[in-house]
Amino acid sequence: MAITAQEVNKLRQMTGAGMMDCKKALVEADGDFDKAIEILRKKGQKLSEKRADRATTEGSVFVRRSEDGKEAILVTFTCETDFVAKNEDFQSLGNEIADAAMANKPADLDALKALSLGDQSLQDKVTEYVGKIGEKLEVTNYEMLSGEQVVSYIHSTGKLGVLVALIGVNGTDVTDAGKDVAMQIAAMNPVAVDKDGVDATVVEKEIEIGKDQARQEGKPEEMLERIAMGKLNKFYKENTLLSQAFVKDPKQSIQQYLDGITKGLTVSNFKRVAIG
Repeated sequence: MAITAQEVNKLRQMTGAGMMDCKKALVEADGDFDKAIEILRKKGQKLSEKRADRATTEGSVFVRRSEDGKEAILVTFTCETDFVAKNEDFQSLGNEIADAAMANKPADLDALKALSLGDQSLQDKVTEYVGKIGEKLEVTNYEMLSGEQVVSYIHSTGKLGVLVALIGVNGTDVTDAGKDVAMQIAAMNPVAVDKDGVDATVVEKEIEIGKDQARQEGKPEEMLERIAMGKLNKFYKENTLLSQAFVKDPKQSIQQYLDGITKGLTVSNFKRVAIG
């Protein structure tokens, strides 16, 4: 049957798929719009399966923050190329996913993918867009943070995002200080808030490295433990957030900087996610 340009355009408006894809789907479906939509979705599924082994090293970070500033979420939506990452449809779906995450606050990434976006699951919507855009697309990270005040930061590339939860706010607006700390996290990539948050296996590894280095330097066996602990303390200073030298003013640590904003202000948790 003959398919009119108006019908093709109507399907395109409904699905966002390309004009030629819409025309082919309508021809195959004999003009039945529901069947045509199903055909387009199946195309997306087939393409998604075909590209399953492709790496998604490009994309964007999306953040949302509650009106009271006490909660925030971070989502990474990834693709294969930088060209697609800048695509309007890709960005639109990424924002839709972030809105759904903030509205529903799912427990984890799997729960996020199971959320409904219109008449289908979020994951099915992503798969549909694979057919539309022609690349593998993935929701790769989902983080949620809460505190007395939560501040977010997205690096200029759009591929690195940070959430920082602050406590001891004492009624003060600490947004600017939170931004400074978030930028510190983005630049210095600390392993934990403080030494108490460092994983025990990391501590053990650093102690062994310290001992091996001292042993290779010819230090006596009875001194190895003490030397290793000194190196461990240096590791804490360089790699835990509150002990790190503040990038904007290396004469003070991050904790000293925060105390200067309001006494007792500190970081309870943070999330740092990078694409690629």
